Amino acid sequence: MKSYLKVFLYGLVVWAVPAIVSFSIYSIRETERPLFESVMPLALTLITVFMANIYFKHVEINFVREGIYLGLIWFVLSVIIDQLLFSMGPMKMSVMEYIKDIGITYLIIPAITAGTGWAEDVRFKKFIKWIPPAN
Repeated sequence: MKSYLKVFLYGLVVWAVPAIVSFSIYSIRETERPLFESVMPLALTLITVFMANIYFKHVEINFVREGIYLGLIWFVLSVIIDQLLFSMGPMKMSVMEYIKDIGITYLIIPAITAGTGWAEDVRFKKFIKWIPPAN
């Protein structure tokens, strides 16, 4: 990880986009809960894939390790921000309610970033095979 600030800022985006989506469609949470529960993981998946691809453009080695670390950092960051919002205020939830309703969904993040790291590693190894040996 070359830039922890970049990792943190990208992680904020990964948390913020689904949060904005959820606030925007919150009214359907009560009336059409299955639709809400389908849209939210989709929003998280799309922004995580997008941000992971931006991040990996600047990674040159240790792709799998980077993906695992990146995903864990973004996961922890999202849970911490959520806990600040959901442990108090109008949407107060117990930790167990939070884990069942929202927290498990965030495991999408490290799954995507580790998978992206693995895919980059495979691509890199194929690329290296095409480089002619030095004389």
